[in-house]
Amino acid sequence: MPVLFSLFCLEALRALGRNKLRSALAALAIMIGIAAVVCVVAIGRAGSRRAEEQLQNLGDNFVWIEAGGRAPNGVRTGSHGTTRLTVADAEAIARDMPLIKRVTPNVDGRAQIVFGNKNWMTHWRGINAEYFDIRHWDAALGSPFLEEDVRRVRSVVLLGQTVREQLFGTADPIGQVVRVNAQLFQVVGVLARKGPSAFGQDQDDTLLLPWTTAQQKLRGRNQAWLDDILCSAVAPEAVKPAIDEITSLLRQRHRIKPGEEDDFNVRRPDEIIKAQIETSHTLAALLVSIAGISLLVGGIGIMNVMLVSVAERTREIGIRLAVGATQGAVQMQFLGEAVMLSVCGGLLGMALGAAGSIMLGRTLGWSMNIPPEAMVAAPVFSVLVGIFFGFYPARTAARLDPIEALRHE
Repeated sequence: MPVLFSLFCLEALRALGRNKLRSALAALAIMIGIAAVVCVVAIGRAGSRRAEEQLQNLGDNFVWIEAGGRAPNGVRTGSHGTTRLTVADAEAIARDMPLIKRVTPNVDGRAQIVFGNKNWMTHWRGINAEYFDIRHWDAALGSPFLEEDVRRVRSVVLLGQTVREQLFGTADPIGQVVRVNAQLFQVVGVLARKGPSAFGQDQDDTLLLPWTTAQQKLRGRNQAWLDDILCSAVAPEAVKPAIDEITSLLRQRHRIKPGEEDDFNVRRPDEIIKAQIETSHTLAALLVSIAGISLLVGGIGIMNVMLVSVAERTREIGIRLAVGATQGAVQMQFLGEAVMLSVCGGLLGMALGAAGSIMLGRTLGWSMNIPPEAMVAAPVFSVLVGIFFGFYPARTAARLDPIEALRHE
């Protein structure tokens, strides 16, 4: 059987080789279609994987309460300068909301950090010790500060990886003293790398310090309001009811009357990322459909080539039928040629798709893995396209009348 199959494939290749240019052009469309499918699936998987990683990095059932409301057109009134969100609000949420398990006040701003003759403008965030659990953010070097540091208003700071690289390079910064807006802070840790956010911002270009220290030394003693309150719900399904309860509580605490706009805004960043994942899936399906059109066009090209081949080899078919070849044998011969043409295009398309995916991955800076199912599906689709579009020409060849075929000039 293997010998017969090899002879069958060799004969199909020999027949296709009689008109190399025509066969190559027919296989080209299949190659482009298969390459497009492989690339689209690989890019779609890589994009979804990045969005899922961002969702995991976002936090533990994350609920984000911002100072400043939203106008009816969706534009925020702004957090800085909005003084209605306070530490007492954060304490009330932690105390009265059973659906919330962790809460941290948050103040933030921008500052210049200096070490030796190097300086860097970065973002700082003042938080409490629960922030590290809420955001799933550990220290790669040193350790996070403790609640005791928050209560005692200690001048300790954790550096993001970008800040560490700008000021210290590969040196160990633990224990070093840095200057932040003319205030001295001791480095107690370096945060693990987070990478870009869902909005493309560098999450590692940051400083973390106790919120009490940030308010008194970076903001000023008389500015006691918060920019945000960051919370963690007890479970994913508890996030939405927790948001409803927090909204009701804060409206009551801020004495907001029915019909009046909130002076705060409760956000769910995970919904944005989930929407991105769904959008990437939809876009991938659309692109696969477009790539499928290329396969359809390639299949029509194969049918056209095989019909021309049947017309050119009518006398050869008549001779084969006259000397005893069965209709099934003739049909299998031409069907085999169509399948071989499609498979050759498919294999070249797999190689082109893999190379294109790797190049795109390097260009975008993504970790691009070729999905195994795409590499398995590509030759299977090639065979199916060859069978589907080669059947009619093969059937036409098998049904030729031997006498009429021998008379063909």
